Amino acid sequence: MRNDPDRRLFLKEAGAAAVVGGIAVAHKRANAAEPAAAGSPYRLATNTIAALAAKTVSSRELVDAAIARIEALDTKINAVAVRDFAAAREAARAADAALARGERRPLLGLPMTVKESFNIAGLPTTWGDPKFKDWRPDADALTVSRLKAAGAVILGKTNVPIHLADWQSYNEIHGTTNNPWDLTRTPGGSSGGSAAALAAGFGALELGSDIGGSLRAPAHYCGVFAHKPSIDLVPMRGGGPPGTPPLLPIRDDLAVLGPMARGAADLALGLAVLAGPDEMTDGIGYKLALPPARHARLKDFRVLLLDTHPLCPTANSVMGALGELEGRLGKSGCAVSRTSQRLPDLARTTRLYVELLMAFYMTDLPAADRRRVEGWARALSPDDESLTAYRLRGLTISFPDWVRANRVRAGLRQQWRSLFQDFDVVLCPAMPTPAFPHDHTPKLIRQLDIDGKLVVYDDQIVWAAIATLFGLPATVAPIGRSATGLPIGVQIIGGFLEDRTTIAFAGEIEREYGGFVPPPGF
Repeated sequence: MRNDPDRRLFLKEAGAAAVVGGIAVAHKRANAAEPAAAGSPYRLATNTIAALAAKTVSSRELVDAAIARIEALDTKINAVAVRDFAAAREAARAADAALARGERRPLLGLPMTVKESFNIAGLPTTWGDPKFKDWRPDADALTVSRLKAAGAVILGKTNVPIHLADWQSYNEIHGTTNNPWDLTRTPGGSSGGSAAALAAGFGALELGSDIGGSLRAPAHYCGVFAHKPSIDLVPMRGGGPPGTPPLLPIRDDLAVLGPMARGAADLALGLAVLAGPDEMTDGIGYKLALPPARHARLKDFRVLLLDTHPLCPTANSVMGALGELEGRLGKSGCAVSRTSQRLPDLARTTRLYVELLMAFYMTDLPAADRRRVEGWARALSPDDESLTAYRLRGLTISFPDWVRANRVRAGLRQQWRSLFQDFDVVLCPAMPTPAFPHDHTPKLIRQLDIDGKLVVYDDQIVWAAIATLFGLPATVAPIGRSATGLPIGVQIIGGFLEDRTTIAFAGEIEREYGGFVPPPGF
């Protein structure tokens, strides 16, 4: 990696993220609640790195403890699909030697895992597809290179659904990943193995990706934190499908890569390492430093809270948790509103998102499937406004249709920009329900039970639409549990490039009301 001056500037500015807007305070609160032992499986990454620098624990000790925990507990949840323990022990030895020489890097000696979809030289990258079972890239993804350069020790890779296209993480190669809170339920997808590994205490930091809630849904289901960055903030090189050139710089219209953790301070730390322009390009990625968080105190935030959507119901348990959060925020002096004249049409936003999302998936649709879908789309009534209809139309969209849809998006984006003049963050569900039971029936006929009402399985994507369609940052933080004990998270959406604001707000609610709690039995 060349020493790019723009990336140096970005990292210098991004390094301040962990102490902006109360995140350092949240870190202090979480640290006080943690077990005293430096090698605790639930110790925050920031605290573990401090312990490594102080030489109260070694990287090799941490790695050995993590490996022992994975070998003892992962039989129950099946989160770590690809294990690279020998290489991890060697990397830990090198990290300890570097620490002994006085070296300091952001993640030096920290054990962690990454999502299976990211290329790591010599390890399989399959996206859960059997035809790629033996495909091994010869170079790391850029994000993996950045983690290693920062000193992270990679234990292995975590499980995903086939083609990263589900809110459940199962495939023919690696099997099914279970939720540590309830083994009969999904941990989410497509970063489901990532969230399950964090909740089980296998590592303190994770690297995931998101186009349809793939960071946010697993964090919500497993009671951990995740951050979907602003579009282009973290470069995509080496994160494409198996078989694609790993060194090819790409720009995606909707997808992003981002960190997962058990605390807001660790999200800031992970983002600081991952973000910044791709050194191989001049135009992909933002070279300007992110603005600081809008506020440092919870009571100064202006909040718009949404819990109902016109196209999909929200479970009472999720609405109840958001309502309880609203009450707490009000008592803290935070200004919370339920309505705004500037709020764009959520139904229109979601339909457009679904259409453009399926246009993205159309790229790799086999010809026979495309012909079949085109027949279904032609049979649709022009008056059919269901999300299923928009999915079919998106799979058959032409480039002129895409341009017209993108113009509509530009108008809606301006409305959201105006909304963030009145509000600092928008709070809403990450998903309509807590983690649901495993359901491996054919996806086209699946339904989701929301308080007794059956809805089309894929319609639960509605709350992912806002941040994804417009490239906005969104942080998920745990805020409570359902009557049956399942975690519930809140999605915190900010204005474009206001990543520090959403992470800071997550840090404030973590500090005030508590954050991650280990699942029973782990």
